[in-house]
Amino acid sequence: MSDKIPIIATGRVSEHAKKTLDIVKRFVEERCIPADPVFSAQIDQGGADRWDHHPSVIDDLKTEAKKLGLWNMFLAKGHYKESPGFTNLEYGLMAEQLGKSRTASEAVNCAAPDTGNMEVLAKYGNEAQKKQWLQPLLDGHIRSAFLMTEPDVASSDATNIQLGMKKDGNDWILNGQKWWSSGAGDPRCKIYIVMGKSDPGNKDPYKQQSVILVPADTPGIKIERMLSVYGYDDAPHGHGHISFKNVRVPASNMVLGPGRGFEIIQGRLGPGRIHHAMRTIGAAEKALDWMLMRINDPKKTPFGKQLKEHGVILEWVAKSRIEIDAARLVVLNAAIKIDELGAKGALKEIAEAKVLVPQMALTVIDRAVQSFGGAGVCQDTPLANMWAQIRTLRLADGPDEVHLQQMGKNENKRGQEVTANILKQAETTKQMFAKYNVSLAHIGPKSKL
Repeated sequence: MSDKIPIIATGRVSEHAKKTLDIVKRFVEERCIPADPVFSAQIDQGGADRWDHHPSVIDDLKTEAKKLGLWNMFLAKGHYKESPGFTNLEYGLMAEQLGKSRTASEAVNCAAPDTGNMEVLAKYGNEAQKKQWLQPLLDGHIRSAFLMTEPDVASSDATNIQLGMKKDGNDWILNGQKWWSSGAGDPRCKIYIVMGKSDPGNKDPYKQQSVILVPADTPGIKIERMLSVYGYDDAPHGHGHISFKNVRVPASNMVLGPGRGFEIIQGRLGPGRIHHAMRTIGAAEKALDWMLMRINDPKKTPFGKQLKEHGVILEWVAKSRIEIDAARLVVLNAAIKIDELGAKGALKEIAEAKVLVPQMALTVIDRAVQSFGGAGVCQDTPLANMWAQIRTLRLADGPDEVHLQQMGKNENKRGQEVTANILKQAETTKQMFAKYNVSLAHIGPKSKL
């Protein structure tokens, strides 16, 4: 595996990371992927109790992962003292392998939303908060949820967040609703990281919000319902619609301080987008594997030929290979930028990866589904579930349109500069036409020359 590291990463991956990458690949291929159907079966057997327990196979995988030294690899070297010593680039290569399996990320304690939540606590939490919540998360003893999006506002603009946070003595009192609270359905979820509006009168719209730690069993919290994703309920993890009614939380649970919510959220989402993107690369690779298996099946011979003998199918394979490899380079480039400049210095590269990769993966998965026909849209392959999960990434962590708009604005800032440069070049060209006595007639009156 380590000898297939993309050229962009050559010289940037340590020997320790190369060895770990080999172990990750074997663990995913030999243990996690075979366990995925067992995980699903154990959930289904739970019936009405599916939200009251988690599949035991995941605990066994966690035990194996710890013994192999595969634990918390996402905490980047140089950014967190709790880091196991890998860069964002190195973990990115590992995350691609984890993305090939439903169970792998959780098995190595690198599953969302816990990864982002642990980063928040590690980066912004005080020592008491770290002791109470970060350490149990790092140990894999509990899980967490991230509560930002709301049902009654356009949450793609986080200044719209309305969940109220009012100071009352040594407490904050929370009232409002959240939804798409991923992880809230899991009985192991013990802590919510909640974004709310603590200072609605502040003239700076980016100083009105705060982030606070809310124990999941705090009185006044009610899980109204669990939401489905294209028909999948994602038990026991789930995505909750949660109401807060006079929920009283100690002021000591405030992260970093009142009015610092945007700062915290931006710090949380940057690396998380790269984690999602690399896992998605892995899912796309897995979908291509399934497509290759299907088109080489000697029993499938539409119109007297195997699928691989139809030109359009081979074109799908070729395009998929190109698209996956190109997207991987975009993500690894972003990971390198984060390692060198931090998330703030890599906003463009992160946005590029966030927009490009899910769209690429959906295209590749859709081709694989098409190659399977009816089998591709049912539970007989992982493809339908993969498509449903990855489709949500075009909305999660900010919808594509928000990132594209900001990228477009930033790119357009070069407009005056490039216009002046082109006109300057055109003037030089005119002078060269005159010098060499060449006619301008063929260029036309509207030419910038």
